[in-house]
Amino acid sequence: MKPAALEVLRMSRICRMVLATCLGSFVLVIFYFQSMLHPVMRRNPFGMDICCRKGSRSPLQELYNPTQLELSNTAILHQIRRDQVTDTCRVNSVSSRKRRVLTPNDLKHLVVDEDHEMIYCYVPKVACTNWKRVMMVLTGRGKYSDPMEIPANEAHVSSNLKTLNQYSIPEINHRLKNYMKFLFVREPFERLVSAYRNKFTQKYNTSFHKRYGTKIVRRQRKNATQEALRKGDDVKFEEFVAYLIDPHTQKEEPFNEHWQTVYSLCHPCHIHYDLIGKYETLEEDSNYILQLAGVGSYLKFPTYAKSTRTTDEMTTEFFQNISSEHQTQLEFQKSSILQPPYNICPNLRTFSDRFTKPTTLQQKSQPQAKCFQKSIDPWCFNCSLLHFSGSRASTRRAQSEK
Repeated sequence: MKPAALEVLRMSRICRMVLATCLGSFVLVIFYFQSMLHPVMRRNPFGMDICCRKGSRSPLQELYNPTQLELSNTAILHQIRRDQVTDTCRVNSVSSRKRRVLTPNDLKHLVVDEDHEMIYCYVPKVACTNWKRVMMVLTGRGKYSDPMEIPANEAHVSSNLKTLNQYSIPEINHRLKNYMKFLFVREPFERLVSAYRNKFTQKYNTSFHKRYGTKIVRRQRKNATQEALRKGDDVKFEEFVAYLIDPHTQKEEPFNEHWQTVYSLCHPCHIHYDLIGKYETLEEDSNYILQLAGVGSYLKFPTYAKSTRTTDEMTTEFFQNISSEHQTQLEFQKSSILQPPYNICPNLRTFSDRFTKPTTLQQKSQPQAKCFQKSIDPWCFNCSLLHFSGSRASTRRAQSEK
């Protein structure tokens, strides 16, 4: 009897295991078909349920073929900016004999967000720290929530973000054609002052003092003390400007990215940028981009501490001691330092005039203002539209909508 009873128990145990396996498989099949019929839901960084990216409209589609039939004022403004850059690049491409093809190494400032199909070209001293923080939230897949919780030094760790130069040539061209590309620009002299204040007046930036400060003091200061030559921590703004316009500077080595030109960092005449934000309208432009990416309802661009910004008034003060000759050299000898829409008319205006706003309509119509509008835009000097032009389909769509 005992062997028979044991056999019955063994068969019963096997039956239960088979039944449990069947039930488990049945449940898995049900979940599989549910996931195929309904979009997978995930939690966004701030705890709101949102649908996965797959199957939704890309930022590029939302920009050029918006869901709303009537274009917003913001969309029209960005179309005007695109047209301005395109026209300027076309003019200078025709007039210039210098042609250049980009290589992957030229794309190391273009940060890629695969999840939202966006490419951001970061320009130091144009809110790039906060934009890198935002990109880390967008690409972190839940690792980060609030951009301002990310330390500034962590935002600049290269391994935290993927750049376009890390892809193969076919992958680069695919992303340039199909992803929404954007960058931010800033009044160039204000950007120079911001770079100077950050890198040469802060005691903690000893690496910049050693590498650049000592070089600037040695070249530009007569009768420099041994301590100044050794530390390089007391560079004057006038010396910094003299260093930038010195022909030997760029022959010796390329400009540091903090005062390198936007044209050299982002190549706007080679790459078709879909959105060009301005530092003066930073929050509005940034939140418009996040809206196009489909995350504007829960992710906002961080607000700035106004007290720490380099303002136009501050910039004017710094340039009061810079001669008109040196200002002109900054504007023309290194003309690609400038970028639209910051055209100038140097024959009629010095830097201190740049921030003096006309007070009457009559003043606005003076020849000075006319020259301001017609001055050659040097952002795209020696431009070429040969390779890595990106998003040609986007350009055609934009032109068809005019």
